[in-house]
Parts: sequence; structure tokens; C-alpha cells
Amino acid sequence: MSALKIAVVIGSTRPGRNGKTVADWVMAQASSRTGAEYEMLDLLDYPLPHLDEPASAKAGPDQYSKDHTKAWASKIAEYDAYVFVTPEYNHSTSGVLKNAIDFLYQEWNNKAAGFVSYGGVGGARAIEHLRGVLSELQVAHVQQQLSFSLFTDFENFTTFKPAEIHATFAQVLFDQLESWARAMRSVREAATVTAA
Repeated sequence: MSALKIAVVIGSTRPGRNGKTVADWVMAQASSRTGAEYEMLDLLDYPLPHLDEPASAKAGPDQYSKDHTKAWASKIAEYDAYVFVTPEYNHSTSGVLKNAIDFLYQEWNNKAAGFVSYGGVGGARAIEHLRGVLSELQVAHVQQQLSFSLFTDFENFTTFKPAEIHATFAQVLFDQLESWARAMRSVREAATVTAA
């Protein structure tokens, strides 16, 4: 069985965003993992307009009509699981991340996800919204999450200096995520056999 492939998705595209430094930290924590290959996936590299597909994503990839949708779908389909690094804006996740998620359906199905958030209250409310969204997309999300406070894990609200305990929690998140990713891969393989 090939190694798991997991994307660390930067869920903000704002100038001066904190998401890149948080995602860099996540990648550093994952660098010693042997059960999966972690790769940074930056939404800045996939500039999607507001959802502009005429057909619902549930209609399937054959109905994608835009080149940007097809490129995004192709990339997302590569992964077994995702770590969403999200800010909290107005008690929720960022608009750009929600939009990117909404573009697709089948590419997310029967995959696994973990969450890393940051904000004034650690971004916990952004994660709660993402859990509901991803449940609808048939994504199995793990219990362990990381939430960074702008008040205690950042210096002057911009320089990321997380408490040491977060490194321990990151390994728990990775353990859970890799376990679920392997299980969901089996679900996808079984569905493929059944469909054949």
C-alpha cells in the first residue's frame, strides 16, 4: 500500500496573514512522520473566483466547466486527508476556504480531516463550522484539534510563538488523522470494487 498523502491547507489569502507561519509550524511538526507524506497546499496558488460553476458539485466531475475548477479538483483528488489551517473570522472560517471547499464534492468524499485554528479565542468557532461543512461532504474529521490564541501564542499578534504543549497535541492529531485516512482509503477502495 502506498504512503498516505496529506495536504496542509492554508485557509487564508489575506496580505500579512498569520496562516502561513502556522502552517509552516504544522509542517515542521509533521516532518518526522513516517506513515504519511505531508505537503503544503496554499490557496494563493489556486485563485478561485466566487463559486461560478453552473452545476452543483454533487453532479460530479464530468460537469465541471471551468479550468480553475478542474485544476483544483485534480489537486484535491491527490490526497487521502487534509489538515485545514484556518483563521476565525466572525465566528466562522474564512470565506476563501469555504468557497474552495464548496467548489468540489466527490474529491472530498471518504477522506479524513484535522483542524488547526488561530484567532482571538483560538479559532475554535471556525473549526466548529468546518466540522458541519465537512460532515456534509462525507469527510471523517478527527477529535484532536489545535487552537492557537492571538493573545498567548503570538507575540504582538503577528509573530508565532506557540506554547510547547501544542507540539505534543500535534502528534496526537497526526496519529488520529493517519489512522482515519488509512481507514477511509479502505472505504474508497471498497466503493470502487462495488461500483465495478
